[in-house]
Amino acid sequence: MKSFVKVIIGVIICFQINAQNKAQSYIDNMQKKFKSFGAFSANFSYSSDGGSTMNGSITVKGNKFRLKTAGQEIFNNGKEVATYIKEINEVNISSFDPTEGDISPAKIYSFDKKSYKSNLVSDSGNLAVVELVPSAKNGQVQKITLRLDKASSEVREWTIQNKNGKKQNFKVTKLNSKISADEKTFNFDKKLFPGVEINDLR
Repeated sequence: MKSFVKVIIGVIICFQINAQNKAQSYIDNMQKKFKSFGAFSANFSYSSDGGSTMNGSITVKGNKFRLKTAGQEIFNNGKEVATYIKEINEVNISSFDPTEGDISPAKIYSFDKKSYKSNLVSDSGNLAVVELVPSAKNGQVQKITLRLDKASSEVREWTIQNKNGKKQNFKVTKLNSKISADEKTFNFDKKLFPGVEINDLR
């Protein structure tokens, strides 16, 4: 009887290891593909529990990005981050720390895989569903669920769940991998925002 139990446990462990390896493979393929683009842009929709759906867009080149959401625009030139708030015509400028933040639209394609434990939730049909659990226990994120297109290795959707159970969902609606983006794209130019109040937090 004990031998039978050991066999069952061994089989379960093998399945878990295989699922983790497959999940990691999907993530590796996705990040490798997007790294090869050089620069790309994407449109997405996003919503929180009980909230309405809104739209946003992002342009990415290496560790630089420009992110537009409802009422806010973020410029990251790789050295500093400028967060412009349209409603009050104000911009906050801070030093860029690549280790900060959760898997936002700016990080979904390049997050640190070592910071998460991955598990394959579903592998049926055209989509692979991968669950990411942060290794650090002191953060606010409980888990992140990625939905990846198996044929193209593209991110279709992801959901972030915090430790209070609240969820935030993002869905890619359009992807353009053939763009050219110069340095001006990622720099905040105060001349384009007349009367803007600048808060330098560096």
